Order: sequence, then structure tokens, then C-alpha cells
Amino acid sequence: MRQEGMKKEQLDIELVRAFVVAAHGNLSEVKVLLQQEPGLVNAVMNWGGNDWESGLGAAAHTGNRDIAEYLIERGAWIDIFAAAMLGKLDIVKSILASFPDMIHSTGPHGIPLIRHAERGGEEAYAVLEYLQDVLKSPQPL
Repeated sequence: MRQEGMKKEQLDIELVRAFVVAAHGNLSEVKVLLQQEPGLVNAVMNWGGNDWESGLGAAAHTGNRDIAEYLIERGAWIDIFAAAMLGKLDIVKSILASFPDMIHSTGPHGIPLIRHAERGGEEAYAVLEYLQDVLKSPQPL
């Protein structure tokens, strides 16, 4: 087990790319790759142009709840985009209460926060309604 402060070798960029691509919709491949390299759980891919994406980010913007939950259970760092897609209204409200300008933030590929909630389907409907209301109000939050 790695101790705090110990430097670990950088992950292979092609392995990170394969993992992030798989996280867009291939749970079985995500499982295989994570078993091969557990460090992928929070690895990010730089697609260029300030477009950074993790496996959880990929699952969140594509609405792949099963992949997102699998990654979170294995230690992926949840963010407002994943919380929105998963329908975690309390998390979304809490973050926006502290950082109201995040209502306009974008995730991987420039996808807006509200689109992540839309991808969450019925389970994220309360988050979607909340975000729509915040965006309509003249004085957000």
C-alpha cells in the first residue's frame, strides 16, 4: 500500500484513454481495466483544449448510472456533475449554496451542468427541476 507522500509511477496514457473511453458505456471493460490498474479510478484524460475527463466524468455526461455508481463505490471522487446525473439533490444544492457561479460550470467536452441532470433521467428529475429554477431566477441562489 502506498504511503502518503510517496510518489507513484505515472499511468500509461493509452491505458487511461482506454479506461475513460470504456467509462462512456462499457461497464465490463471498466471492471477489467480497474482490476488491472486500480489507480485508474481517478485518472483523467486530457483531450486537449482544456478538456479533461475522468471515468466518472464520462459516465456522468452519458447518463451511465451503473458505471458511475461502480466507480464511486471504488473511490472515485464525486463532483457536482456526477451528483447531478445521479439525482443527488442535497449535494448539488450544497455545492451551489457555497459556490453559486457553478450553476454555469461545464464538465468534460464543455457539457453544461444541467445537461448532466438531463442525462440522469427520472432519478435526476428533482435536480433538473432545481437547476432549471435556479437558472430562471433573476438572482440565483
